[in-house]
Amino acid sequence: MDRSAAVWRKSSRSDANSQCVEVAGLRDGVAVRDSKDKSGPTLAFDAHGWRAFVDSLKSN
Repeated sequence: MDRSAAVWRKSSRSDANSQCVEVAGLRDGVAVRDSKDKSGPTLAFDAHGWRAFVDSLKSN
């Protein structure tokens, strides 16, 4: 998935201690990264994978 044009936004659940993630909607899915390491690794999901990931977080 091409992340070169990603527009990142910080999670509304970020805390004051900078334990934050950022997400970016992509043409073919969603990307996630650590807001403290903007040049570091990212996770990328297609639409089905993103839904499964979010649902699994909600169930924990």
